[in-house]
Amino acid sequence: MTDTQTPGTDERTPASPAALRPQIADPGPLGLAAFALTTFVLSVFNAGLIEDGALEAVVLPLALCYGGIAQVLAGMWEFRKNNTFGAVAFTSYGSFWLSFAAYVRFVAPELPAAHAHQATGLFLLAWAVFTLYMTVVATRINGVLLAVFTVLSLTFVLLAAGALGQSTGVSHAGGWAGLLTAVLAWYGSFAGVANATWKDRSLPTWPLAG
Repeated sequence: MTDTQTPGTDERTPASPAALRPQIADPGPLGLAAFALTTFVLSVFNAGLIEDGALEAVVLPLALCYGGIAQVLAGMWEFRKNNTFGAVAFTSYGSFWLSFAAYVRFVAPELPAAHAHQATGLFLLAWAVFTLYMTVVATRINGVLLAVFTVLSLTFVLLAAGALGQSTGVSHAGGWAGLLTAVLAWYGSFAGVANATWKDRSLPTWPLAG
């Protein structure tokens, strides 16, 4: 076959940079799953369902590996997909779990017992502030994420208040709110995996007006 194209020229339309990039899977379900599972395990203890404090050590490897590293990776992939909300949320909450593990393992044991609750309360209160403004942003994404962030905001507020006020009852309420947060996040992850795999929208997430 004869190629009639003039040497040195190429009239084909060059592919755009976006078209040349390999497609990657949606990292959202991974980020939600990592967040949900780690939150669930910690919240079991916060709610007082298991009272043996020694068993709470099971949270640390989850906070480091799944809630921390896996969620930060999900955030990095969200940056790659140009999803600002997902990138900020997953990277931040992944960092929350990493810092939580470091705080519990290295910092808390060295704090004066009479004042440790203040440091814990401040740590949780700061995350409540971040979560509250992310909740506002979620009002224009979908109902599932809005529910997750609304209940998570309540969780952080209750846990911060429980720590600062040294109230076991309020902290237990925060634990129950955390359990609900985990269930909602698990549903969001399940819907993301199922809908992507089944190539349909069998599981609703209730998109909200942008």
